[in-house]
Formats: sequence, structure tokens, C-alpha cells
Amino acid sequence: MPIDHPRQERRPGTDLPATTPVVKTAAAPSSQRGRRRAALVVLCFVQFMLVLDDTVVSVALPSIRDDLGFGAAGLAWVVNAYFLAFGGLLLLFGRMADLLGRRRVFLSGVALFGVASLACGLAQEPWQLVVGRFVQGAGAAMAGPAALSLITLLFPGTEERTRALGIWGGIAGLGGTLGLVISGVLTGLTTWRWIFLINLPVAVVACVLVPRLVAESRATRAARLDVPGAVLGTGAVLALVYGLLQGGESGWGDVAVIAPMLIAVVLAAAFLAVEMRTADPLVPLSFLSFRTRAVGNGMTLLFSAAFYAMAFLLMIHLQTALGYDPLTAGAAYLPYGAGILAGMWLSSRAVIKLGMRPTLVVSFLISAAGLLLLSRVAPGDGYAAGVLPGMLVTSLGCGLSLPALTAAAVTGTTGENAGLGSAIFSSVQQVGGAVGVAVLVTVAARRSDALADSIGPLRAATEGFSLALTIAAALLVLGAVLIAGLLGRDRSRSTR
Repeated sequence: MPIDHPRQERRPGTDLPATTPVVKTAAAPSSQRGRRRAALVVLCFVQFMLVLDDTVVSVALPSIRDDLGFGAAGLAWVVNAYFLAFGGLLLLFGRMADLLGRRRVFLSGVALFGVASLACGLAQEPWQLVVGRFVQGAGAAMAGPAALSLITLLFPGTEERTRALGIWGGIAGLGGTLGLVISGVLTGLTTWRWIFLINLPVAVVACVLVPRLVAESRATRAARLDVPGAVLGTGAVLALVYGLLQGGESGWGDVAVIAPMLIAVVLAAAFLAVEMRTADPLVPLSFLSFRTRAVGNGMTLLFSAAFYAMAFLLMIHLQTALGYDPLTAGAAYLPYGAGILAGMWLSSRAVIKLGMRPTLVVSFLISAAGLLLLSRVAPGDGYAAGVLPGMLVTSLGCGLSLPALTAAAVTGTTGENAGLGSAIFSSVQQVGGAVGVAVLVTVAARRSDALADSIGPLRAATEGFSLALTIAAALLVLGAVLIAGLLGRDRSRSTR
């Protein structure tokens, strides 16, 4: 067995000092690389499925309403139930994955998600679909952070982790976008039930293959789950997401919005107080103070707010202002997926060669430029000259940004806290998305209502759409400025 010679620096992605020899077998590297790549493919397909269900119901909502007899208020909960469970339970299940076993929690989550998808596809009553969507969100909250933490541990080296997270981040962005495409295609050609039933093959394949490809891992240091912190943290996020979702429906001055927001603030304060005093906190405050992770998660909040709102508003705009039917609107998004793939391919290479900070600054500015182009799309504009240029620029920026944001948000995570780091990142994405949809969709609606009598409903809707996307672009410009000022030059190149 050959033995590596000692080096004068710490080995990338490990806690081993440079003088620690590593024993390698001649046959292990190629077989291990093959297993890790296969595991990455399966885990990315699962993440694609989980993110897909954030948006896959959007186009199908009218069909679901007509088939099951939903009222206007109840129909919103077909979307909100998933958001609420997914966003609210991430921290709890992310930490449980560290303590109980990441593979075990991942497989449990995928199985739960698959069963809930079957229940949604077979639902005969409105309440059955809403409950199924909530359980889907809970399964996603179990599987998502566990999968990302498994990837960070499967690829410990700096460059290989950057590439793996690049693929992961790009696939996540692709799932959020193609949910609209798939929803339009399936709803137009078959029935809305297939937007849930298509999850079943992915769940079955993952449950069969992952135990063969990925070893179990958990934190080596004995620790108990911080139950008070888990209850308070989960309650704070649940209340926050619920309040944001209600704000988009009821208006920000309604008691249904103010009450949960106040509860979220009180629970968050209590959570911080508990975490400062407990021996094994759910979220150690030192974990949050690591600069690269803090900046990565903060910028993910802005990024998610802008892009979730864009996806929601653009799909509505295509069908109202431009008159696309659901199938055409879904197909119109296909070039967006191609742009994300191109950006994803460039992102990991840019991070390795240029560093994380310049990659994120450029990607945010590209995304902002794309959103400004899309904000100019008006009734009567053709697809090729009006919609496509902004869509391609926006998607390229999205593909460049997501992998780098993922790498920044899990920088420095280890076998002790990889699940926690992944859960915080995923939770920030969900909260950011809820904020973006609630705030920017409300801004667009109020602008449209204010102008409807004077310029007509169609032009008024276009003005509201344009204002909301301009604000989203401004958020990304602000993010680029903050990244340039806050993200450290030296640490931005490392994913250790």
C-alpha cells in the first residue's frame, strides 16, 4: 500500500494535519469515485424533486380547483401547506440528521415524501390534498438537508466539493424553474394528478440505491437534541412563514399577519436566549458568526426573494398580458433551464479560478440585468424579441449564483454539523422565497389596482409586474454590493 508523503499544509476538506499519512489502496480511488458520482446523481435527482414541488402546482391550480371544489382561500393552501412544513421543520430535521444518522433521516424523508405524493395524486377531497401537501413538506424538510450534508461529506476536497455543490445548486435552481414547465405540460396533456405521481419513481429509486452507495454518518461527539431550542426555533420559523404567506393574501395590516409575526419575534428572542445557555445548542451562535457562511446565507435570502417572486410573476404575466395558455407558458420556460445549466457549468470553474467573491458579484449583477430586461416585457411583445433575451440573461445569472451561494453557505461544515449547515441554508431559501412572493406580489397587485381605472387593467397589470421585477433587480444589486464589501478575499476560495 503506498503512503502519501507528509505535506506542509492542512489537507483540503479534512481535519487532518499535514503530517498525517493517508493510506490508500491501488483499486480504491476509481471505484470510490464511481460510487460517489452515482450517489451525487441520485441525491441531485431527489433535490430536483423536492424543489420542483415548490412550484409544480402553480399552473395546475385552476384545474385542481375545478376538480376538487376548492374555495379561493383553501386553494392557496395547496401551495402554502408545502411551504409552511418545508420551511418550518428544516432546522429540527437538519440537526436530527447530524445526531441520528444522515442517511437514515434522508431515507425516512424520501419515503414519507413518496407516500404523501401518492396521497396527493389520489386525493378526492380538498382537505386530503392540503394534508398531503403538508406531509410532503415535512418529508422534504427531512430529506433536503440530509442529502446536502451527505454531499459535503462525500466530497471533502476543496475543488471536488466546489464542483459537486455547483451541480447541486444548479439542479436545485433547475427544479424550481422546471416545476412550472412540467406543471404546464402535465396539466395540459394529462391531468393535474400526475404532477404528484411522477415523484414516485424518483422516491423508489432513491430508497433502493442510496443504501448501496452512501455509508451512514453522524456526529461523533455524543450530544442530545436541544428540545427547547428545537421547539422554539421551529415555532419561530413556522410563525414567520405563516405570517408572510398570510400577508400576501390578507394585507399587512391584518391581525392574521401581525399576530404570527409578533409570535415569531418573541419565539426567536427566546430561542437565542436558550441557545446561549444550553450545553448542546441546536444552533451554536459561533456557527452563525462564521463570516463566509453568514454572508452566503444572507445573500441567499435576497436571491431567493427575487427569484421566487420572478418565477411567480412571470408565469402570471405570460398568461395574462401575453395571452399564453398553460402549456405554452410552461414551454416558454424551457430556455430558462438551458441558461441555468450553462451558468451551473461556468460557476464551479469560476469559483475555483477567480474565487467566490468575484463570482457572486458578477452573477448577481448579471441576474439583476436579466430581471430589468424581463420587467420591460409588455402586451404585444413577441417571444423571441421580448421574453427570451431577459429569460436567458436571468437564467445564466441564476445558474452562476446558486452553486456559489451553496458553497458559501456550507463552508467550514464538518462531520459534526453538516446537517445543521445544510438545514440553515435550505431554511433561508424557503423563508426568502416566502418573503419575495408575499411582498413583491403584493407590490405588483397594489400598483396594478391603483392604475387600473386610468390606463386599463392590462396595462396596469404590466406596470405592476414591471415595478416588482425592478425592485427584485435592486435587491440583487444590493446583494452584489454587500458581497463585495463583506465576503473575505482569502476565505472566498475555500470550501473547507
